[in-house]
Amino acid sequence: MIDVEGFYDFKHIPFGRDIPVEYLYRGNDGDELIDRLKFAAHRHLFAVVTGDSGTGKSTILRRFASELKDSPYKPLYIADSKLTPRAFYKELLNQLGLEAHFFRENAKSQLHREILKLKEVFGITPLVIADEAHLLDRVMLEEVRFLLNCNMDSISPMTLILSGQSELWETLKFKSCEAIRQRIDVQCVINKMDRRQTADYIYAHMKYAARETEIFSDSAVDEIFRFSGGVCRLVNKCCTCCLMYGAQNRKTIIDDRTVKLVIDCELDSKGGSHS
Repeated sequence: MIDVEGFYDFKHIPFGRDIPVEYLYRGNDGDELIDRLKFAAHRHLFAVVTGDSGTGKSTILRRFASELKDSPYKPLYIADSKLTPRAFYKELLNQLGLEAHFFRENAKSQLHREILKLKEVFGITPLVIADEAHLLDRVMLEEVRFLLNCNMDSISPMTLILSGQSELWETLKFKSCEAIRQRIDVQCVINKMDRRQTADYIYAHMKYAARETEIFSDSAVDEIFRFSGGVCRLVNKCCTCCLMYGAQNRKTIIDDRTVKLVIDCELDSKGGSHS
């Protein structure tokens, strides 16, 4: 077995998915975006978060939810590409510790009552986060509009956040989605990282691994950025493959030649984003 951690003297795996929130990279406009989401939560607004695949939408949502601990909010997270209206209400009610009524309309009314009770009786604002929302069909998106009408035209007792790939916004531009689009209060776009941010991203992950000396040379970072186009997921993939190759071949420094070799031999066939 390849002992990457042992060879590089890592205390933690640097590019895994389970990095604690406090060690996550905070660049790529993440702090600004989270401030906007907090504003939406405080004002009970409807927010839409979009970004290309792999740019870190779910990671930012994880940071956002973690920063709501010990606050008057109740995050309800759902991510299901085949979500139906009934399953939507059932899942939200289950997360509130309730068994949903069988029929959709009954479950919808049940959820509305619970949302109002949480806000009016306990002072808690439900915060519904629907991830992978670009996969929702028109029927489900229309149900989102009904959910926003929970309290007629008065101040909403809840916050709703839809997060998905860039095509979500393209879908919302359709005439059939105009009623939903008009209700959007906050729009957030997650951009790809530039070269400097990519270097900072790699450094942050290496710091989490408790590595005291540099492993990736500046020229290596150039190649990683060129391959990934600043997409976090591709940076993770490239760096992980380079570290595996480096450990196998006893390379204490990953330079541009190593990165190019790994990209040509291992990554080009798996798909990447060259810029």
